[in-house]
Amino acid sequence: MKNFLSIESCSREYIESLICSAEELKESRESGDFGAQPLKNQCWGIIFSKASTRTRLSFEVGIRELGGSALFLSPRDLQLGRGEPIKDTARVMGRMLHGAIIRNDSQVEVESFAEYSKLPTINALTDLEHPCQIIADLLTIKETKGTWDNKKIVFLGDVNCNVAHSWVWAAEKLGFELILSGPSGICSPLEYLNKIDSSQSKYIEDPKDAVKNADVIYTDVWISMGMEDLADERSGQFNDFQINDELILSSSADPMIMHCLPAYRGKEITEEVFEKNADIIFNQAENRLHAQKAIMKSLVDTTS
Repeated sequence: MKNFLSIESCSREYIESLICSAEELKESRESGDFGAQPLKNQCWGIIFSKASTRTRLSFEVGIRELGGSALFLSPRDLQLGRGEPIKDTARVMGRMLHGAIIRNDSQVEVESFAEYSKLPTINALTDLEHPCQIIADLLTIKETKGTWDNKKIVFLGDVNCNVAHSWVWAAEKLGFELILSGPSGICSPLEYLNKIDSSQSKYIEDPKDAVKNADVIYTDVWISMGMEDLADERSGQFNDFQINDELILSSSADPMIMHCLPAYRGKEITEEVFEKNADIIFNQAENRLHAQKAIMKSLVDTTS
């Protein structure tokens, strides 16, 4: 692949190859062997219009560990902030950079940037998908559960967000069972599931029914970045979808608990459940580094 823009555009084979590569890169890093440096003498642009901790940190460290240099840019540093068309910015950057990582509100803009820049381009989060997160999550599930095959993964909360969309596509590509559970009045995923004719994902509004026999229970923030003005409208409507001890008992299993962070304790997850599962959650966060190194390496290998 020349770009990494969505899970939708990935094949099963490519996703599996990324996980294997991420495992190898993680093992090498832990042994102090950083191996080959496929980004040597390359400069990659990191263009973020949204705040970031894990995504920015993992990409900047990852680029350096692969031998390259990272140049962080925000719209206020660029003419984008004054209305320059993204296709013009893209064509300038395409003549100077070796790759680009973009985090913004528009999947369309990221795809436009990739088209006009001709650079290897990575979607680091848009309104539609968050594909880098899912590669890290799949790596974490493989490390903890051994495989995602024949597993039931339950996503609780805002089931019409970018992370949920990427999970839907991962289920389609890899064949595991995905259950989405959130309040139907404000975030039903049914329109999205019907639009893509999903065969692996199902919506169950009752969270206790949704988590029965779950292998993985996953959550994200209830109010995504850029939706803060909806906080009052959404207040109280997600309470039944909190991951707490009572809900976990409803699963009749010993589910793996995941959270892509940042976590708002007392809202989507309780303090007690978060801390009991902190090792997995922070391993999930660390795996962003290894997953994204694997993604960048694959794009360079493809274009070299």
